[in-house]
Amino acid sequence: MVMLRRPALLPLLCPLVLAGCAGIQSTLNPAGPAAAELAELWWVMAAGAVLIYGLVIGVAIYATRINPDRHGPKSEYLLILGGGVLLPVVVLTTLVVYSFTLGPELKRELGPEALRIEVVGEQWWWRVRYLPPGGEPVVSANELRLPVGRPVELLLSSPDVIHSLWVPRLAGKTDMIPGRVNRMILEASEPGVFRGQCAEYCGGPHALMAFYTLALPPEEFQAWLAHEAENAAKPDQSLLIQGQALFLDSGCGDCHTIRGTPADGQTGPDLTHVGSRYSLAAGILPNNIGTLAGWIAAAQEIKPGNKMPSFNTFSGLELRALAAYLESLE
Repeated sequence: MVMLRRPALLPLLCPLVLAGCAGIQSTLNPAGPAAAELAELWWVMAAGAVLIYGLVIGVAIYATRINPDRHGPKSEYLLILGGGVLLPVVVLTTLVVYSFTLGPELKRELGPEALRIEVVGEQWWWRVRYLPPGGEPVVSANELRLPVGRPVELLLSSPDVIHSLWVPRLAGKTDMIPGRVNRMILEASEPGVFRGQCAEYCGGPHALMAFYTLALPPEEFQAWLAHEAENAAKPDQSLLIQGQALFLDSGCGDCHTIRGTPADGQTGPDLTHVGSRYSLAAGILPNNIGTLAGWIAAAQEIKPGNKMPSFNTFSGLELRALAAYLESLE
């Protein structure tokens, strides 16, 4: 067996390190002004750490390799004073002062004309309520949609335990604490899909509590928001009519709302337009008829510990009709 020396491994490790600078959840690939400030702060702090590390290693090499002879008391005094006191004070003070200059972007106030979105961290999904200025609230769940280039204020809360909302490419983390409302500014500088997640351990299937943020051009966002405010479309095919009947007769409406039908439950996510969402089950499944059927039949197997039971009593045809109805709710 040929053993690789450590220097030979460096070219192989570099791509792995650089891969962490990109991706759907990379903090170093910002797509909004708040995330850009955080990424800049990281790079500056990293550069400061590398500088200090390089100076310390340089002094160690000088003392042990270049000039290993015993140094006099004056040299030792200067080394301790310069390297142990002066250098850390100057570098760390500079970095701390610099970090304070990033606050305004992260804490700016928005006027009354701004869009606000209430996001409630549930166990273990996201309740979403859009509050357009001068308009009626629009209820959704498990994803956010934003107009590109326009800051949006999130009003974050929780009825049960501490959660934390984090969209790494758009902003930092903000906790959702029972009994209080925290605010957070999100702004996307480019269209795209950005993954977010709960960043505070909240028990149970915490690791499966994710969501997606979709940044849309402003005109497209306004059209989507207007459609999202409408009631669900009435089924016009026999399979969809059968699926709606199964939904209502099986008690699904006791936990879920579908506006325009008798289903008005508040325990689980609003399903009025579930067919148009990017993902299912709080960001862990792609949204299509197959995953809808799988989630209905095996919710506890897919996301153990969540509050929706597995409805494995439906026949194959019934499950297909029910999933087809939910998929039609766009």
